[in-house]
Amino acid sequence: MPDRTRLSACIITLNEADRIGECIESLAFCDEILVVDSGSSDGTREIAASAGASVIERAFDGYRSQKDFAVTQARHDWVLCLDADERVTPRLRNSIESARDRGFADAAGYKFARATEYFGKFLRHGNAYPDRVLRLFDRRRGGWHAGREIHEHVVIDGPVRALAGDLEHRAYRSLDDQLARYRRYAALMAQDMQQRGRRAHLHNLILNPCWRFLRGYLLRGGFLDGWRGLLFALLEADYVREKFARLWLLSHGER
Repeated sequence: MPDRTRLSACIITLNEADRIGECIESLAFCDEILVVDSGSSDGTREIAASAGASVIERAFDGYRSQKDFAVTQARHDWVLCLDADERVTPRLRNSIESARDRGFADAAGYKFARATEYFGKFLRHGNAYPDRVLRLFDRRRGGWHAGREIHEHVVIDGPVRALAGDLEHRAYRSLDDQLARYRRYAALMAQDMQQRGRRAHLHNLILNPCWRFLRGYLLRGGFLDGWRGLLFALLEADYVREKFARLWLLSHGER
């Protein structure tokens, strides 16, 4: 009987001491856990190492580039990429292990739903769910090779299958954390869009945020998540508005 396919888990971190332990614990079924840290000052590296992970320090040069570097440093060709605020649930773990027992023979990569925890409860509708992400793949057939540095994604040459089970996403420590993250992402996205030749118009500041809200809250049923769904949809719309406001200013030579 052939040996079971080896699997490396790859995580990038920066000051994730309060979350990295649970992330690593959920990856106990992997043959290797690799953490690439970009200068944490809160003990993240030490916690990760004590939990059994291999730790590499590397200066941050973009989300996509950091994840791509992590994949190249893994010992095994099949990799599972997580952020420190994500957890593999038992059902997803079972799905991954079943696919691994078959040698990952039916696909070059696998995607699965991601469920975001939001003020004490997981969102199950709207733009937040199922939010399918491709995080398990054969690095010989793809990876974090192309696209923008922010809201990065994996590109695979070959079939992609879906696995049952959720990846838990415990994204926001607080409302302030969410707002700060959206502001940072809006600035990075505006810069990326400008570099790609995209220009904003004033109508983008009105129509695009409205569409994001209507699509998530009404068409995709975000209202079924109660007040959490409403708050999430409103803040998403604000994020889109700030992104296009920043792009509009950059397009007119303003910072």
